[in-house]
This record gives sequence, C-alpha cells and structure tokens, in this order.
Amino acid sequence: MYCLELAGEDDAFASAEAAAGAATDVERIAPGLAVAADVDPAGVRTLAYTRHADALLARTDATIDAAVAALDANGIDRVGSVAVRARDVRNTTGIDTQRAERALGSALVDRGFSVDLDDPDHELRACFSDGVCCLGWHAVSSSRDYGTRKPTDRPFFQPGSMDPLLARACVNLAGVDRHATLLDPMCGTGGVLIEAGLVGADVVGNDAQEKMVRGSRENLDRYLDDHALVRGDATRLALRDDAVDCAVFDAPYGRQSKIETHRLDDLVAGALAEVRRVAAGRCVLVADRDWRDAAADAGWTVRERFERRVHRSLTRTILVLA
Repeated sequence: MYCLELAGEDDAFASAEAAAGAATDVERIAPGLAVAADVDPAGVRTLAYTRHADALLARTDATIDAAVAALDANGIDRVGSVAVRARDVRNTTGIDTQRAERALGSALVDRGFSVDLDDPDHELRACFSDGVCCLGWHAVSSSRDYGTRKPTDRPFFQPGSMDPLLARACVNLAGVDRHATLLDPMCGTGGVLIEAGLVGADVVGNDAQEKMVRGSRENLDRYLDDHALVRGDATRLALRDDAVDCAVFDAPYGRQSKIETHRLDDLVAGALAEVRRVAAGRCVLVADRDWRDAAADAGWTVRERFERRVHRSLTRTILVLA
C-alpha cells in the first residue's frame, strides 16, 4: 500500500491522473492525500498532480502522539541513516512539523537509526491532513520541472497556450506511456505534444494553420528529438483507422475564437468523429464548454468529466473519452 501526496486543489482530478497509469486502486482519504494498492515508479515520476508516493507504514490520527505511537507499534526491517520529513498538507491541521520531525526522529534513533538530513539511507515522511496522518517510507517523487517549459519561454508563443502542468496531466489521463503514439489534431503551439514526447510517447500533430505548424515545429525541436507534424483539417485527418493509440486536444474557445458558433460546433463535432476513427484508445478533450453530447454522437463514452477554473471568465471542461 502507498500514500500519495497530491498537488493542486482538485483531488478528484489528481487522483484520476494517478489512476490512469501510475497507481492502482486509488482512494482519496483526506485533502491532498490518497492511498493506492500499488504504484509504478516510472509512472509516478511523470505525474503533474502527485508530488510523492510513499510505501505506507501506518495510517493514524492527525496528531504527533498518534504518529509516534503508530511508528512504535510497527515493525521496521530497515537499518542505517534516516531523515524525517513532516508535512501539514494543505495547512489543514496546524501541526508543528518541526516538532513532529523531532519526535519521530527520536523514536527512530531509539530503534538504532542514525540521523542524516543531507544524504540518508531512508526518508520517513509523515503527511498530516484533516483527521489523518500517513507515515511512509519515501518511494518516488514526481519531476517538478514544468517551470522550465512555460509557454512564454518557448520559441513560438500564442496567447491561450495550455500550461505544461495541465498538458502533462491530460497526456497522463489519455493513458500515454513510453510505447504509445499520441495525436493532437489541433496542436496549436505544441504544448501537449511536448509533454507527451517527454514521457516517451511518439507524437503526431495536426493543425489547420500553417503558422501554427511552423511554430509548433520550432517548439518541439527544442524539447524532442523526433516528432511528426502536418497541416490539415481536423475533421479529415490523413491517418488510417486506429493509426494512433490515444489523443488529446484543446478545442477552440468560443469567446477567443474567430470561428462562427455554428462552424465551431461542426469543427469540434467533426474532429471528435475523426479522432474516434483514428485513435484506438482514449481521447481527452479540453474546452471552454461541455461537449458531452457531441462526443456521444461521435461514438465516445464519457468516462470522467472535470471542471477547472482558470479565471473569472474562463472555466475549462475536461472530458476523458473512451
């Protein structure tokens, strides 16, 4: 059993991302915390909205005394040096984390461990959240390097580009792994393709505008060794049936798009139908409105639906389709 420390503010979204390929039997237990029956370390490293996975040692009440008692009650088959890290997840408990670290560290010293805060053999993590404390040996952390790929820092930028954190989460929700081929039929500046390529997938991008194809190619060349980009109509993709494993795309937003409403409806509906034809697995659609009816008409089943507020006038709807 593992404890997952979730990131962001939407635990349902974070848990769904983890469950899509990095963890099994994910269950939310408190704000910012979930447990999983098992994890794939390589998959956890790619997650956007999970910070850490710890091999669960004990689960108890969210007090220091309860945490120390749980540690004392559990057999420990490890030796060597240790560091203790305590977290008040989402600031829900008011726990004095330094006092928690000292108390838990003292209990481990009494059991023969030495303390090494710089390069320990083992790291014990105590995650306190509303009513719950999870004690666990640190197993794996996700890579938190998204700030190096901000849309404004790429060679080609357009307003409205998806941030890399959300792009990575959508890639993971689509079920991408290092053996998959992912399509973005409206690739824009290439943000989704970059994140998919960085987790090891083969990427195929399509966009109707030559400017976007050129700009996306410039961006992808900075981060990826290999990619495929074409200019084309998302409603008539130049791909055979089941040519790719999965797809992710960010549909044009009504308020920002110059496309007339009826044409936008036809475009998204047509793209959903084409992606259904060429993608053998999941599709993740990001938009400023709920396209569930169009997705159903195209033959998709809506597996999950999320809403993510961007600012006062924009809330994104994310549909996971299969």
